Amino acid sequence: MKFSKAVVKCRVPILILALLLLIPSALGMAGTRVNYDMLNYLPEDMDTVIGQNELLEDFHKGAFSFLILEDMPAKDVAALKKEVERVDHVDTVLWYDSLMDLSVPMELLPDKLYDAFNSGDATMMAVFFDTSTSSDLTMDAIRAIRSIAGERCFVSGMSALVTDLKDLCEVEEPIYVGIAVALACAAMLILLDSWLVPFVFLASIGMMILMNLGSNYFLGEISYITKALSAVLQLAVTMDYSIFLWNSYNEQRGLCGDNKEAMARAIQATLTSVLGSSITTVAGFIALCFMSFTMGRDLGIVMAKGVLLGVVGCVTVLPALILVFDKPLQKTRHRSLIPNMGKLAGGVVKAFPVFIAVFALILPPALYGYNQANGEVYYDMGQCLPEDMEYVIAEGKLREDFNIASTHMLLVDADLPAKNVRAMADEMEAVDGVKYVLGLESVVGSRIPEEFLPESVTGKLKSGNWRLLLINSEYKVASDAVNTQIGELNDILKKYDQGGMLIGEAPCMKDMIQTTDHDFKMVNAVSILAIFLIIALVEKSFTLPFILIAVIEAAIFVNLGLPHYLGQSLPFIAPICISTIQLGATVDYAILMTTRYKTERINGADKKKAVHTALTASIPSIIVSGMGLFAATFGVALYSEIDIISSMCMLMARGAVISMVSVIFVLPALLLLCDKVICATTAGMRQSRHSKISNVEVYAK
Repeated sequence: MKFSKAVVKCRVPILILALLLLIPSALGMAGTRVNYDMLNYLPEDMDTVIGQNELLEDFHKGAFSFLILEDMPAKDVAALKKEVERVDHVDTVLWYDSLMDLSVPMELLPDKLYDAFNSGDATMMAVFFDTSTSSDLTMDAIRAIRSIAGERCFVSGMSALVTDLKDLCEVEEPIYVGIAVALACAAMLILLDSWLVPFVFLASIGMMILMNLGSNYFLGEISYITKALSAVLQLAVTMDYSIFLWNSYNEQRGLCGDNKEAMARAIQATLTSVLGSSITTVAGFIALCFMSFTMGRDLGIVMAKGVLLGVVGCVTVLPALILVFDKPLQKTRHRSLIPNMGKLAGGVVKAFPVFIAVFALILPPALYGYNQANGEVYYDMGQCLPEDMEYVIAEGKLREDFNIASTHMLLVDADLPAKNVRAMADEMEAVDGVKYVLGLESVVGSRIPEEFLPESVTGKLKSGNWRLLLINSEYKVASDAVNTQIGELNDILKKYDQGGMLIGEAPCMKDMIQTTDHDFKMVNAVSILAIFLIIALVEKSFTLPFILIAVIEAAIFVNLGLPHYLGQSLPFIAPICISTIQLGATVDYAILMTTRYKTERINGADKKKAVHTALTASIPSIIVSGMGLFAATFGVALYSEIDIISSMCMLMARGAVISMVSVIFVLPALLLLCDKVICATTAGMRQSRHSKISNVEVYAK
């Protein structure tokens, strides 16, 4: 109680401090780098990651792009090449005039080499940058090349994707927050009992969101998914805490005349309740930190931090704001639009066998769809961008004009004899889907010794430690075909050079598929186990954790199974994150109802009366909480043109509603069905049940 009274007493200094903290928070938010490259989150010990680092360190080549030029004379292409070479951080540009003088007709090149750079009226040049794929400097260089080249030039490659993604995110992200705030505010205006309190809630939560985003500065950088979702998620998840404080304050205000005393009591009640509620949510987010694909850790840390800050704001900043604006808040109160839920609760209790039957019928197809949908995810980040983006158009041109869907890079020992390199390249070109392998051997053939070539030619494809070869493939990144091809290419590579490395977007994606498949199982297991233990400790029960988690997991199966039946493909990160977020964020609904049911049973009510009372009391809070999460995410899902953001928000919105419906209709039915087992395995309930039976026997005598 000392803490509560201190908050009430120091309400003005608390608000002043909160406002002052917004200044470093805004600076920290502005200074936090955002990473748009998903491949950066692969474990550092993978060959593909080591190879990318070696390429940058040894060749000073990091990012790689193809420039496709249409209807442009050779002399203009050569002039454009010189301009591109002058762009900051462009290391090497490979085209015909890198190998031959323009006075020599292109047709004199070997067919393989000619076809590599020409197709009909289109020609292509390869551009290497001396900075990494997602570096800000690389993105600036991509924009500069597009500006120089004009409309007849198309820039492909991962760096072009990252550039377009960043530009689109920077336009959309402020709108995400605006939509989430507007719709969450509308939901609260409809469902709460005051016209002014939603704005006070948003002021308090908004401060905590800004502090959370500002404190990300100490992480160095965050992913664009974390930046796009964290504000929306923190608003949705921590809104419940504010509603609880407001309801508790008004209840206490009716019991004691002094509003300061009422607030002190409300803070005390809220702190106890909200701490218990937030633990499950934090546990869900912390589970993401167990992913070896470290984007999960990125999102998990930021969101766990956001929930904890939400709790702090709820018991410090929000009480201060409510007391400062107490008079207008009380004047603008109105009757809640949510009706009494007694009739609905009675209907659910009466018809509970029907809901058990529906639950049993829905579960098998939901589980089947869930398992199928997990195998139907996509990993190609190009699919998350709109069709009219420059990167998407460029990739289409590359496939259409040159039949190239992906490019791999090969690093082999610089001391590997040239004849071995040629033999290896010949074997690789025989692999299905490989168009050609380009290296020094392709350029000079076997007749000209390398030592007779100028360094300006050899330096582009050979360093002190490595030879660099390019492999162009007809197969799309992250497809089963390209993954099989990469496996075969690696087998050939290791036969000639055990230390050689196959790198590039497609090999990295193959590693990502294997990594995230393991992560999905790991994160699910950790989140379920952590939340199981928390519920077991909070409810002092062995069976209740099974029942509560079963209800929410069934809702997750329905939510993530629907895309299979709707013919939708999800981005790979969505099922991993959503299963954990939905469990952590919505299991509170089940805990709220179960705690009240347990209290009623301990106080002597029979099972039907206990469930009826718990339902009647809990439904309004569950509806407000579920619809708040739905409102904050649904609008973003409809608006965003980035499929990974849109899909995750739609899954969260739909998951909130499905969990809400499951807790209102299925959980009470399971509590009634399993009442005897629950009473026998829950501390306090066994004794209560026996004492009630004894009382009945006494009255009977």
